[in-house]
Amino acid sequence: MRRFGKWLGLAAAAGIIAALVPVVRGKISLESPLRRLERNVAEIPKLDGLDLLRLDLRPQRVLAPLSEGRQAQLTLDPVIQRAARAQMQKFRIPESGVVMIEVKTGRVLAYASYVNANDKFDVNARAEAPAASVFKVVTSAALIERAGLNADTEQCYHGGKSRISPDELVDDPVRDKWCATMAMALGRSLNVVFARLAQKHLTPEDVSTMGGAFGFGAPLPFAVANETPQINIPEDPLEFARSSAGFWNTTLSPLAAAELAQTVANGGVALEPRIVASVFKGQDEIWKDERPPRVLRRAVKPETAAELTKMMRETVENGSAFKSFHDERGTPYLPGIQVAGKTGTLTRYKDNRYYTWFIGFAPADKPEVAISALVVNNPSWQIKAAMLAREVLRAYFAEHGAKGVTPPS
Repeated sequence: MRRFGKWLGLAAAAGIIAALVPVVRGKISLESPLRRLERNVAEIPKLDGLDLLRLDLRPQRVLAPLSEGRQAQLTLDPVIQRAARAQMQKFRIPESGVVMIEVKTGRVLAYASYVNANDKFDVNARAEAPAASVFKVVTSAALIERAGLNADTEQCYHGGKSRISPDELVDDPVRDKWCATMAMALGRSLNVVFARLAQKHLTPEDVSTMGGAFGFGAPLPFAVANETPQINIPEDPLEFARSSAGFWNTTLSPLAAAELAQTVANGGVALEPRIVASVFKGQDEIWKDERPPRVLRRAVKPETAAELTKMMRETVENGSAFKSFHDERGTPYLPGIQVAGKTGTLTRYKDNRYYTWFIGFAPADKPEVAISALVVNNPSWQIKAAMLAREVLRAYFAEHGAKGVTPPS
């Protein structure tokens, strides 16, 4: 794996530092983050040698090897893990990763990585993929908290279907023949709307700081090493607007993307993702994780998370993921379950790498699980990330007895 990238931009660093201390109110007392970290580290055994590419999927549990002849029993759900892996193998995706996290605990329920080549690596821990339009969630949060906008804020526009040109950023009553609310713009991934709104209401520091609050600029505390999601928002006005809409200058790993979705689903509070439930030496359980969920930071206010949820529902109900979550007759694959999500698509033409993302959570009104899916295709493809995420969500809700939901085939 490549060496972790350094933090990019003082604003991103400031966002991370400011957000590391959780916002704690009510009956829960404040505790020194350093002391809490020291206490948690002392409770956790060494996880040297943990290899999440060598999973032993058994009927009721999933194991992974550790050093010194030990084994880790993981938090993964065997049914969901098998379903994710089966879809990746079925379509022989060049590279793909899926991470599903339990919203209220941070327990990782699925961690599937697939590379259809001899050189295997952990796709979920690698932050090589551009964040693409997933980054619009970060920009949306900044527009809500910094500029006081909301899901119903309207912006008229012209152009902006692919690359954004300078003239498309200028309000023009004659040429601006279409208008969209922020919710519609997020759901349909209207690049020019976010570019215009960012240029009008935000600075590069605003966007970088919000990126830091969502975890860009630092690796996650996790059982295995994971690369740093990169953020480098340009000062140039045009490139700033483009980056705010998701055109380059930011990267994500599937693990970090799932954490982003979990944060929104959890009312703006990021929890530490955990994947090791217990450690065995032979038949003896030598450690069991009985710690309560650990708050990493509050990224955004609860009201902001609620607005983001409203906007993200548009993606599945009327936007860019509608076809993936509904059949040809418009019947949902997850009947009675509202899904909040965001798609992302970007291509590195010189490398023939076609990236598609889906992040989201469900049910949208009372979230249980957050999910991220990344699919890296070549020019010919059979499945995109939204379709992969849908199948994994079907596996989860079918297993939990949701009415009318069938498991993926």
